Amino acid sequence: MNILIIEDEVLAQRELIEMLHQTGTEINIVACLKSVSDSIDWFTTNENGCDLIFMDIELADGQCFQIFSDITPKAPIIFLTAYHEYAIQAFKLNSIDYLLKPVDQKNLKGALQKHEMLIQKKQTISMQELQVLLQSPQKEYKDRFTIKIGDVFRYVHTSEIAYFFSDAKYTYLVTYKKDKFLLDPSLNEIEVKLNPKMFFRVSRKYIINIDAVEKASKFFNSRLKLKLKLPVDDDILISRVKVIQFLDWMGND
Repeated sequence: MNILIIEDEVLAQRELIEMLHQTGTEINIVACLKSVSDSIDWFTTNENGCDLIFMDIELADGQCFQIFSDITPKAPIIFLTAYHEYAIQAFKLNSIDYLLKPVDQKNLKGALQKHEMLIQKKQTISMQELQVLLQSPQKEYKDRFTIKIGDVFRYVHTSEIAYFFSDAKYTYLVTYKKDKFLLDPSLNEIEVKLNPKMFFRVSRKYIINIDAVEKASKFFNSRLKLKLKLPVDDDILISRVKVIQFLDWMGND
């Protein structure tokens, strides 16, 4: 199977190629492209050059859908994405598949199996319909949390929150002023209500605000160690499987 990869992160390209080889499918990587312009140039001279395309949504010079303004690839596409619930339905149109980053080996193998079924059914892709759905209004995220201080209730805006954390059975938010408040919802419940551009679940214990990050440093076993702009009781470590996703999040404008 001839595979084209369109992904602007070199490390993500390498990891995907390694995982593809581990699926047991006989593959040949015909090219790894990083940008919209490179992709247009490639498709112009390689109309039938691949059997399957793995494509990231956000590329170095724009969104991948710019590629399709003049060119319609004939090969099926599996999207690589960090998009949340509002977009996921779009990726299921006409048997287009998607893989959430970081890519899971089991899901990757399932996507390849789905591609084989597509070939047998000879289904087509509606790129225009997919693009319209991706540009639908985005989900509204929670912008404040209610806290209780004695018998008084007040709210804290998300822009004031440096991070959330769990300790035993309790969940807290911590502001940039170093105030700590107890919350009723669990971290899992809080995570789905937050804007993913602003907050990231770095571990089972912490959700952090992008503006609270001072730096991320390489750490043992391919992990990252975070330093926040205010004191934290624990070392905050990014696991190896989350490193690429975290760095993408840090660099998201």
